Amino acid sequence: MNPSPHPYSGPERPGPERPAPDRPAPAPGLPGRRGFLGGLLATAALAAAGPALAAPAHAAARPAPAPAAPRVIRPLLLGTYTSEAGGGTGIGTAAYDTGTGAITPGPVITGVENPSYLALHPSGTTVYAVAEQEAGAVTAVSIAPDGTYEVLGSRPTGGSGATHLSVHPSGRWLLSANYGSGSVAVHPIAEDGSLGERTDLVTHSSPPPGPGQGGPHAHQIVTTPDGGHVLAVDLGTDTVYTYALDESAGTLTEVSRAALAPGAGPRHLAFHPGGRFAYLACELDNTLVVCAYDPATGALTPGPGQSTGTGSGTSYPSQPVVTGDGAYVYLANRGHNSLTRYAVEDDGAAVRLLDTVPVGGDWPRQLALSPDSSLLFAANQRSSTVTVFGVGPDGSLTAAGDPFPAPVAVCVLPLP
Repeated sequence: MNPSPHPYSGPERPGPERPAPDRPAPAPGLPGRRGFLGGLLATAALAAAGPALAAPAHAAARPAPAPAAPRVIRPLLLGTYTSEAGGGTGIGTAAYDTGTGAITPGPVITGVENPSYLALHPSGTTVYAVAEQEAGAVTAVSIAPDGTYEVLGSRPTGGSGATHLSVHPSGRWLLSANYGSGSVAVHPIAEDGSLGERTDLVTHSSPPPGPGQGGPHAHQIVTTPDGGHVLAVDLGTDTVYTYALDESAGTLTEVSRAALAPGAGPRHLAFHPGGRFAYLACELDNTLVVCAYDPATGALTPGPGQSTGTGSGTSYPSQPVVTGDGAYVYLANRGHNSLTRYAVEDDGAAVRLLDTVPVGGDWPRQLALSPDSSLLFAANQRSSTVTVFGVGPDGSLTAAGDPFPAPVAVCVLPLP
């Protein structure tokens, strides 16, 4: 979400002057329940394979070439705003080639309002979406092995502008963050993936809002890699709150706070796979902060802000991601429309700025790595595109094909 000192008033919050981009027409939605992922993957696989070519007559005289590695097609889900002009009509579906990064469009999961952020249940059978609007909500969608889907219903988050959610590693609790009201919520998850009534709601009433902020703005909520604590990143109070989750009652108890520099505007963090360090994007002071995490106490200790390599001015960094081997961190910069690459050093305790590359779109809202970290996806909100990059052995990024049209792309979720 864009920074704003004003109460939440819908998906578009005041921020830098925004041009009206030429957006492609949204893909048509398919009503009701459909079998789409299975058919989509099969169609995409056929397209990737291409027509068979007859071997020339002299081919038998040459040694047989090594068989090419099979091309694997995997599903991709796309988040958008359904209430915005030019936006989507629900959760978009697509498929991507794990070798080339090429994306094939699919139908739309309708009946889901403003699904601007998505998260997958550990079982892989249910996807959850926020409803980013004045009356915040979370929605569960069941996806069967044959690709059929069913919207299982929504539950209110108790706050406004729900902007982020994540599933607890136990698979029993859904955690969500309300940007507009600066609160975080907990919902129980049933055996079938559906959501129960909210079990807790915590509002960040202190410390006072940072410079230029009108109140608390919870922007992310995640479970630490060890599963022992829940972290809530609040852009408005320049604070990361650490909670203990009672896994029987579904309630949160605060155990620690990490204060960022006044006016930093912490937005999203991502953990190193070692579990002892996290990398925090601060959208208002244009920095990346390395934070040490203590599993015993839950305390997060921020270090000094690191340059994003984007020069002077505010580039509104949005989200960091870390490669599966922990060797590189990437950061999306919305104002600069670029991706920053850092090398990770000292077992995760430090990062070194390597370079920035153009993202190939406008306003990169969210990043995601493929499960094997060979591809990086960027959801570009203002250009309504998803750009894909191949990740080299040295962490370098190489654009993979043309930008993929996706109405008001604000979230991309590659499935395993």
